[in-house]
Amino acid sequence: MRVAFGEGLLELGSENEDLVVLTADVARPTHVIGFGERFPHRFLDVGIAEQDMVDIAAGLALSEKVPVAVAFAPFMMRAWEQVRSTIARCSLNVKLVGTHAGLSASDEGASHQSLEDVALMRVLPNMTVVVPGDREEVKEATRAIVESKGPAYMRIGRDEDANFLHEGFRLGRATVLRDGCDVAVFSNGYITSEVLAAAEGAPVDAMVVHVPTVKPLDSDTVISAVRRTGAAVCVEEHSIIGGLGSAVSELVSTEYPVHIRRMGVSDTFGESGTYRELLDKHRLSAPHIREAMVEAAKRRGKR
Repeated sequence: MRVAFGEGLLELGSENEDLVVLTADVARPTHVIGFGERFPHRFLDVGIAEQDMVDIAAGLALSEKVPVAVAFAPFMMRAWEQVRSTIARCSLNVKLVGTHAGLSASDEGASHQSLEDVALMRVLPNMTVVVPGDREEVKEATRAIVESKGPAYMRIGRDEDANFLHEGFRLGRATVLRDGCDVAVFSNGYITSEVLAAAEGAPVDAMVVHVPTVKPLDSDTVISAVRRTGAAVCVEEHSIIGGLGSAVSELVSTEYPVHIRRMGVSDTFGESGTYRELLDKHRLSAPHIREAMVEAAKRRGKR
């Protein structure tokens, strides 16, 4: 994920003289160091000062530059006040990227596992929120947010190396990766690869819908999926409060109410462990997702 992001920025830096990258003392682990070496006059490392980084990015946007501010996802949230009051409120053209998101910083424990960032960014007016799923989609999503106008937040993981998408990324569009009629499963980020593995061995016919843009949500695709299946499961590497599951539930509850099972981290902080251990603990690995698919399918049409 991080490598693909760095590669994407290098390509864009060669094409766009107004692109400026800022980081908060994490140039190497976020893989933006290559951009700094290639374009030193368009690269700023502000040190461990995320609030300053966001405000500098706002100033650059007002100067008609295209700033991309990069930090570990949990520490980007240190600057949420500046994101809210300066960038989102004024709808400035600043791109925020949080790396090491979700459970991917597994061995670093609770302080480094960002399980709230989608909720915090999604609630802000004017903010686009993107959670790409594999290497190629990270690169395409990076290009998409840089070329779009207005504030955007993209979260990516640390070391995941999935390759399951075969269509181009488009902001605001969800993709049906597997058709089915018993239950619709909505997911984003790397966890979609676990959902696909679960669906292949499931005793129910599961539709898998990858939703890389949490905001704006692809309402048409979501409603079409629940109309066809009559039940849904939402899976994400985030708190079950405020993320993709909440966005889908809010939409479905008003447009076409069906049974929805939300899978994520259940209102708790993280802890240390291997990535696979944490996925299992929070019931986000393929066997647990398969079990949830079966249970949700049993409740089809029971509103």
